[in-house]
Amino acid sequence: MLEPAWTAVLGANGPRSWIWWDWVRRHLGVVGHATRQHLEMTAIAVGLGLLIAFPIALLAWRWRRLRGPAFAITGGLYTIPSLALFALLIPFTGLSTTTVEIGLVSYTLLILVRNILIGLDAVPDEVREAARGMGFSPARQLVRVELPLAVPAIVAGIRVATVTTVGLVTIAALLGQGGLGTLIYDGLERDFRTPLVIGTVLSVALAAGADLGLLGIQWLVTPWSRRRT
Repeated sequence: MLEPAWTAVLGANGPRSWIWWDWVRRHLGVVGHATRQHLEMTAIAVGLGLLIAFPIALLAWRWRRLRGPAFAITGGLYTIPSLALFALLIPFTGLSTTTVEIGLVSYTLLILVRNILIGLDAVPDEVREAARGMGFSPARQLVRVELPLAVPAIVAGIRVATVTTVGLVTIAALLGQGGLGTLIYDGLERDFRTPLVIGTVLSVALAAGADLGLLGIQWLVTPWSRRRT
């Protein structure tokens, strides 16, 4: 919890200061813990979302008649407002991290399934024909040819899902599950700008850092695209 008696020691900064650096210094542990929680919830949500979305996308790619139901279900989950979804889950999973993660994972599925399918569909037919001519089995063709060529679209989906999730994790504070949303809501409740600004800036920084990091990973694992460029 943040220090409740912050008004007693505002000093020369005044109650309307945007950043009170002495408060930041004394609460580095709180800020660090909230940042770690934010990162952990984001990583778990995107990781589980990818594990669920991948087989769904592969099935929908192999059997096109499954695309409609796959997009209908994942799209339906994506359209449910986050607070409404949490309210529906609370009777079953309570005010817990499980409730938060189920909601966060649900919002990643449409993005990930769509981009995996886009990447696989973009593989040229002549490349598939060449792989079959070389005697590749369907499984080997998928792993050795199609998935590597689909990596840019897949990573693009992971980037969008990650940035979206970083923003949504702030809502976890409403369920008492920590993250940078704790700082944001504490600042709003107390009309104290410093934790509000720190939580907001760090959330944006995490989203930007994750996006750049994933872009760097894509650059490393797709050397053929660098050569083509």
